[in-house]
Amino acid sequence: MIFAVVALFVDNVLGTTISLHDNTYGDIPMPYGYIYLIYVLAVVIPGVAVAVRRLHDVGKSGWMYFIVLIPIIGAIWLLVLFFTDSQVGSNKWGENPKEVAS
Repeated sequence: MIFAVVALFVDNVLGTTISLHDNTYGDIPMPYGYIYLIYVLAVVIPGVAVAVRRLHDVGKSGWMYFIVLIPIIGAIWLLVLFFTDSQVGSNKWGENPKEVAS
């Protein structure tokens, strides 16, 4: 979150924010710019990978991530899955990370 705020600040200081053109109101300045968009692209893929890994630990398919597209209930259910304890033993995605001894 700190990096997102810093990226927003840098975009505004450098003047690299994006403006949308509207026929009624003219140019509408947006608070984010190109540096923030690069930050978002760098964070989205690892974030989805961690979410899918967590779903696999619970014994669910990674495709269950798309349940978040259901308004309100989907996000709540995904949170419940993220906080659920890992499946005991191994499942079709591998060993339980809590049980693997090094």
